[in-house]
This record gives sequence, C-alpha cells and structure tokens, in this order.
Amino acid sequence: MSGRVTLVEGDITAQQVDAIVNAANSALKLGTGVAGAIRERGGPSIQQECDAIGEIAVGDAAVTGAGALPARYVIHAAGMPPGGHATEDSVRRSARRSLALASERGCRTIAIPAIGAGVGGFSPQRCAEVLLEEARTHLAGETSLEEIRFVLFGEPAYRVFESANDAIKVREQIARMRRH
Repeated sequence: MSGRVTLVEGDITAQQVDAIVNAANSALKLGTGVAGAIRERGGPSIQQECDAIGEIAVGDAAVTGAGALPARYVIHAAGMPPGGHATEDSVRRSARRSLALASERGCRTIAIPAIGAGVGGFSPQRCAEVLLEEARTHLAGETSLEEIRFVLFGEPAYRVFESANDAIKVREQIARMRRH
C-alpha cells in the first residue's frame, strides 16, 4: 500500500484536499447532512453543476467544481436514492467510483465522510468497515492518491472508524504472520 489512510474528527468542508466526497443521493440534490454543509459553504455553483449533470445511478459518483470550498473538486457519491436508504452495496460501489474518479483527475488527497451512515440510515459500524476496506483496496492498486482521509463528524463517529481501522490492522498483521 503506497498511500495512507487517516482519520480526522471534524468538518469535511474545511479540509484542504484535492477532492471532497459528498454523501449524495442519486438525484444530486444537496439537502441536509454533509450535502447541506457542502451547499451552504461551497455556494450555489455546486448545486448548479449537479443540476446540469442530472440524476445518476445509485452506487455511481459524479464530479463538480468545489465552489468556495478549499478543494479542487467535489465528488458526489450516490449512496442512496432521494428519500431512501443506503445499502452496503450502494456505499461500496459509490466509494469505489469516487476513489477512481479522484485518481483519474490526478488527485493526491481526498476527504471522505461516513457515506450513508447519517441521513442514509446505514449502520455506522458496517459503513466504517466497508469504506476502510475500499480505501485499502484502492491504495493497493495503481492510483494517484497519497492520502485517503476519513473526516468524521463528532467523536462517536470517529470512535467507530478508529475501532474498525484498528481491527483491520490486526487482521492484516495476523495474515502477514501466517505467511511467514
């Protein structure tokens, strides 16, 4: 794994990175939660670009400019339909697509929220496991990304990701020991 995975408790809209991932719905309507914060702090151009793109498939992702945010891009990960719920499959596919889009654009740093775990109603624990697995898988391949930063809103969300990350590290150590 050439890049690194980091965890931060904080505001995703304040992250100085190449790309910020938005936990979006497939209609790309920036409503509440992370999407609402991105709309409020990034300005109207982000929603205008989303409107020009139109609806995308659940599990897909789309890229817009970042407006007034301290990033180059916002990558909208469609983890759920409008008014619907996120699933493990939709979270996994939208995260994978978001990472691929960031790499295709030469991004070195990306900030990702807990896609689907807020408004989407997906289990925070399973969300952490899925997103951390996807990050590690992505970094093991050919990519421009050097840092995948998970930005968690509030200490409880941070602790869930920290626990899942620690468990993955232990499993990786055990697997390495068994090979030797």
